[in-house]
Amino acid sequence: MNRMAGWKTKDAWSWREFVLLLLLEFIFVMAVVKYGAQSLYLSWLGNPLYSGMLTGLTIAIVLLAGLYYIALRPQRLTWAEIGLRRFPAKDWGRILIWILVLVVLSAGAMLLTSLFGNMMNNSKMESLQQNVTWFTVLLAVISAGVVSPWYEELFYRGFMYRWLRTRAGMSPAIVISSLIFTAAHYPTLNAMPANFVAGVILAWTYERTGSVIPAMIVHGVVNTASVLLLTAMG
Repeated sequence: MNRMAGWKTKDAWSWREFVLLLLLEFIFVMAVVKYGAQSLYLSWLGNPLYSGMLTGLTIAIVLLAGLYYIALRPQRLTWAEIGLRRFPAKDWGRILIWILVLVVLSAGAMLLTSLFGNMMNNSKMESLQQNVTWFTVLLAVISAGVVSPWYEELFYRGFMYRWLRTRAGMSPAIVISSLIFTAAHYPTLNAMPANFVAGVILAWTYERTGSVIPAMIVHGVVNTASVLLLTAMG
């Protein structure tokens, strides 16, 4: 129990790792991957769905490599240091509750956003709706329900939230890490309020369990449900 509680009060990093990983996200990923590489992928594949998924995989590789080479390897740390550890079986009940809470709050945030006309088309999802097959749906589920939750929970909750948690306390860490998570989803403006809500719920999930795996599960189930719902609506 002491070991579990210790992650909230201290870590092995300084401002250097935090700033470098922020720069990796908001300079390299935003400029090089989301605009440069994605345009290149689109010209190669000619399909926004496939190019978007390949972009997501590229982002996952970049951010996980960044975590390893910037935060973990120099300190000879394992992935458990950023929350990749087992959690008690009793937390499964909480996971189900957090899934329901996130679904309800995200739907409410999206509804409120739509009332203000705050829309930014998601070409990847539009392409999926126009070309619904078992293969495209499977790819979308793997991308949104497996790949994204895996790297995003390690990066935004496992490292970002934890780093902020040890220095600013729980509430500021939840808010700031959620704002970082939301900003990283630019330019899909219509989804950003829901992203912030998700950031809060997922940070709270990590806070309560001491593991990013429950947050991955919540994130993955909600993303998968969103993909299937959008597919059915299309």
